[in-house]
Amino acid sequence: MSVTTRDVRAFKQRGERFVMLTAYDFPTAQILDQAGIPVILVGDSVGNNILGYDTTVPVTMEEMLHHTRAVARGAKNALIVGDMPFLSYQVSVEDGIRNAGRFLKEGGAHAVKLEGPVTELAHALVDRGIPVMGHLGLTPQSVHAMGGYRVQGRTDEDANRLMVEAEALAKAGVFAVVLEGVPSEVARRITEASDVPTIGIGAGPRCDAQVLVITDLLGLGAGSYPKFVKPSADLRGEIPRAVTAFRDDVVAGVFPDEEHSYH
Repeated sequence: MSVTTRDVRAFKQRGERFVMLTAYDFPTAQILDQAGIPVILVGDSVGNNILGYDTTVPVTMEEMLHHTRAVARGAKNALIVGDMPFLSYQVSVEDGIRNAGRFLKEGGAHAVKLEGPVTELAHALVDRGIPVMGHLGLTPQSVHAMGGYRVQGRTDEDANRLMVEAEALAKAGVFAVVLEGVPSEVARRITEASDVPTIGIGAGPRCDAQVLVITDLLGLGAGSYPKFVKPSADLRGEIPRAVTAFRDDVVAGVFPDEEHSYH
């Protein structure tokens, strides 16, 4: 049976920790779905992890819809959340409603994610039957305004602001809130005070759930990883070994052999 937003809320009510992972294509979505991952985020992180952009800011609606459709074709059980890209909802509530609707109508998503304390839009979307996931703390679409990828909520004033914003989003009807780049103690306070699940990324162990970018989890990144990432594999090292072995077999004339040829 497919996971719904009601199921996600029920995870918190039962005290059941869960996982969300990003996916950007059909085979990855299929693998995550078969592994029982309940929530798949088609993140605008596709920009800097798949499309080669420096940040998530250049990602367009058409790019997001393209990748969301691929994920929707691969995942049959997971709740699919489409990440609304920069300027697809910041200009006006009307723009936000229109573009959020496209994720469900054209992309095959079940819900959308919004960055920041956009409570008016969240309420408007929920009123129209479009489930919303919030996102507070380090919001990558605001990287230039923040002066880089900086942990948020380190002062009492900022921590209290995040508490207020999380409460406002919950009242607006969001079914979950991502907390990114937030001190562990602040995330704990928000989680304990909130009726909706919190999903942490760089927010410590006290959130109701955890999310990672799939390329980070699989060790596909180049260079160093953020402090909160613990790769579970080293595909960045494994893929070159496989490619090199294939090249060597072809150059040596041992592939294809009789077993791998048609007769």
